[in-house]
Amino acid sequence: MTAEREDRAMDETREGRDFIRERIDTDLAGDKYGGRVATRFPPEPNGYLHIGHAKSICLNFGVAAEYGGICHLRFDDTNPAKESQEYIDSILEDVRWLGFDWGEHLYYASDYFEKLYAFAEVLIQQGKAYVDELTADEIRAYRGTLTEPGRESPFRDRPPEESLDLFRRMRAGEFEDGSRVLRARIDMASPNLNMRDPTLYRIRRVSHHRTGDDWCIYPMYDFTHCLSDSIERITHSLCTLEFENNRPLYDWVIQHARADWQPQQIEFARLNLTYTVMSKRKLQKLVQEGRVSGWDDPRMPTVSGLRRRGYTPEAIRAFCERIGIAKKESTVDMELLEHGIRDDLNTRVARRLAVLRPLKVVIENMPEGRVEEIAAPDFPDDPARMGQRAIPFAREIYIERDDFMEEPTRKFFRLAPGREVRLRWAYLLKCEAVVKDDAGEIRELRCSYDPQTLGGQAPDGRKVRGTIHWVSAAHAVDAEVRIYDRLFAVPRPGDDFIADLHPDSLQVLQAKLEPDLAKAEPGSRYQFERQGYFCADSRDSEPGRPVFNRTVPLRDSWAKIAAREKKSS
Repeated sequence: MTAEREDRAMDETREGRDFIRERIDTDLAGDKYGGRVATRFPPEPNGYLHIGHAKSICLNFGVAAEYGGICHLRFDDTNPAKESQEYIDSILEDVRWLGFDWGEHLYYASDYFEKLYAFAEVLIQQGKAYVDELTADEIRAYRGTLTEPGRESPFRDRPPEESLDLFRRMRAGEFEDGSRVLRARIDMASPNLNMRDPTLYRIRRVSHHRTGDDWCIYPMYDFTHCLSDSIERITHSLCTLEFENNRPLYDWVIQHARADWQPQQIEFARLNLTYTVMSKRKLQKLVQEGRVSGWDDPRMPTVSGLRRRGYTPEAIRAFCERIGIAKKESTVDMELLEHGIRDDLNTRVARRLAVLRPLKVVIENMPEGRVEEIAAPDFPDDPARMGQRAIPFAREIYIERDDFMEEPTRKFFRLAPGREVRLRWAYLLKCEAVVKDDAGEIRELRCSYDPQTLGGQAPDGRKVRGTIHWVSAAHAVDAEVRIYDRLFAVPRPGDDFIADLHPDSLQVLQAKLEPDLAKAEPGSRYQFERQGYFCADSRDSEPGRPVFNRTVPLRDSWAKIAAREKKSS
């Protein structure tokens, strides 16, 4: 996040109190809700949660905990054609993983279908709602535009008794899908398009995951959402800014349906993150078209994707706290999220050696069959923290192919013909010869080591600039390592977001790892020295056959590239 964006993100904060908490403080001081604070997180179960939802989860549960209140988890499940138990299960898992507990306060809008239906009848009886027989296309055409008022439906002045009879027959299943809807009777000339006789109920013969085939009419989200908040006695309905123009409709519904509880809706800016998209519709398109392996693909901004990639709930909560709450839309740089996960993992994960693109090295002056054990700390910055581990060192090892250059450039300080480097935690190594295949490709290196330099220090004081990592060839674990990069190649994907996908967002490598990584449990995290932070894949890893996903590199190479390009331009 740039300094300017950080200033904008904090423009609603004074003395550490954001505008939401200030409003709650005012309500509590005025005893508006009897000293109660009740919030809710109300996802629609039509997709997996993404990190934007994580911001809302942290806010709603965090505010409730701060004020000694409660936070409900409620599924607004009013569209069975797009909802499933899979999505419900994933949301429950994600909220728990993030560290929040709803206790006994788990609800479903479908639990209120009978009450919602009764509220709809109240509106009809008051002449505030009517059954309309226009088609969906006609309703859209009649609605008007931002600059032109809408037109009234020819069915708008139906007597309440007739609309009530038709609505009950809609529930009884007498009419075909799409043939009739229930609409609110508000104002077709309102400058707020949400108030131009919005649809409240539609006929849809789809089996519901909870109510089965009990209903063939289902309430619309805007009708359901506000009344569910009222039924649950929510005090503060915290919504993102796209619902700001819906607030007058919510207030109208609660008032005219004669609900006896009015929550206070407060809007805040949603999270926008560079190099990704925050639309469930777009994310679902990526899944359905096979652009990613699923909702939990580690490139996805979903909570399950971030978890599989190796992010921690603590890092996500810290990120949400750091970006704060604002009323103005802004975009947070991906670098800020990645910086947070690096900070979090740096102090909690052990170090290991892993060679991702192996090049074989034969140490000619080391006897065949000899194996040494090299002591290496799990936490080099704090060796006493968790002790040490033993790494086997033998005549044949693997080094990183990028750590050798046959004709080194001026600033290349790693291994080259006749040059000496330091093997991490082991000895000084010198390249004596290069062995190539018939095609001229380097097959292996012939080297020598100095047995007097254990730990990388030369008794004679000679200076060696480069340090490289390695693994013993005979003891190394073969593993698949997946190098994930940004899902999109541009910071702000456009309307044609598929065209902006990063073509090399996934590289699959056959790597050589330290032997004890064969025991890596799915979900366990490590720093591969000089490579980045990695997590054993929770889906594909098996005992003895680990699969590792890169969580983040050690440094933000994208930011360095962007800075270099900016400087050159």
